[in-house]
Amino acid sequence: MLEIDNTLVSLDLITSNFACNLQACKGACCVTGDSGAPLETEEAKKLQEIYPALKAYLRNESVVTIETLGTSVIDIESDTVTPLNDGKECAYTLFEDGIARCAIEKAYNEGVIDFRKPVSCYLYPVRIKKYQRYDAVNYDRWEICRPAIKMGNEINRPVYLFVKDALCRHYGEAWFTRLETAAKELEITRDPSSD
Repeated sequence: MLEIDNTLVSLDLITSNFACNLQACKGACCVTGDSGAPLETEEAKKLQEIYPALKAYLRNESVVTIETLGTSVIDIESDTVTPLNDGKECAYTLFEDGIARCAIEKAYNEGVIDFRKPVSCYLYPVRIKKYQRYDAVNYDRWEICRPAIKMGNEINRPVYLFVKDALCRHYGEAWFTRLETAAKELEITRDPSSD
């Protein structure tokens, strides 16, 4: 583990590779799982605020779900998350060419809203667990992401570089620079024969 400010960062972010391959996985992370995407308190408020602008990007079943359950819900673990359509895909999912994508991100990319998407989605496969005195920053391995691991290995992209923008958004540029410096130092000191 690396200690950076009030975070403990798993070395897996440095030593493991990852790069999403949507052509292979078809955006499975938006449609698989037993709960919606985790939301921070401010994000839940933001979704409520931007919903009128997002509505045009959503499928009819998503509009029904959100207008019935709300722009965010509390799951069985008492966490605030995005709602699911009939217990399946995230209500903010749209499908283009057979690939699940984020309607929030599409609206952001088109300049309609100023919120890219929940940081938990943006950070994936990194998950953050908040404790009283620190955040644990871990690499979450999920079977559906095998194509991303394969692609990450092919292009040699460590997890932390794959989610660089999201980590900078969440912790700031200075924090990321410290992580990057530690990663470079670890690479220099690592014994190549141990691979």
